[in-house]
Amino acid sequence: MNATTSSPIPHEAGDDAIDKRRVADQAYDAIENLIATLALKPGAPIVEAELIERIGLGRTPTREALMRLVANGLIVQLPRRGLLVSDIQLAQHLDLLEARRALERLIASTSARRATPPQREALLGCAAEMTTAAAAGDLSAYLQADQALDHVNHAACRNQAAVAAVIPMVIQCRRFWTAYQHQGDMSEGARCHQLLAEAIAQGQSEAAAAAADQLMDYLRQFAQQVIA
Repeated sequence: MNATTSSPIPHEAGDDAIDKRRVADQAYDAIENLIATLALKPGAPIVEAELIERIGLGRTPTREALMRLVANGLIVQLPRRGLLVSDIQLAQHLDLLEARRALERLIASTSARRATPPQREALLGCAAEMTTAAAAGDLSAYLQADQALDHVNHAACRNQAAVAAVIPMVIQCRRFWTAYQHQGDMSEGARCHQLLAEAIAQGQSEAAAAAADQLMDYLRQFAQQVIA
């Protein structure tokens, strides 16, 4: 009998593409967070070298993330001025919330049906972190937990078309809320997210859609206070 020899598992060609996608997603999340938290303010120029140094993720993923942010309307490209962080459009914000409501209902109800047990647990954990952050008045932790909850919810619904459509709206809303959060109520926002997470975790599609409506009602009421 011939002796058998072990050989290393061949490197899959798709592995590099997956790794690059993950790094690009990390870059996108990092820049999105800078915009949403107003670390990059509306109208601010995007200096690529400074941004690369700031997020520490390299030129290629940073450029890919910037292109996605241009497509999502968070960054605008102007002739002779380059890339700028887009302005907050007060007049259009209520229209944005109206469109987002339909997508959030769809995402919430499908997440309630399709989420895996770990995803259901993760949603509850994110909502709990939001509640803790709200009680402590920690805006940064609140927004990080909010972003994490969105990521889990979007993955759980398994509807890429709905997620692609809602993400730009979510980011605009997060930035709007950050800009005017002195007129908002983190505790109420956390409560709405807790209801949403619980309904999805329990697999209750109708209750999840209703919780999404409550969240949109809160955001609309908040926006109306700001705009008035």
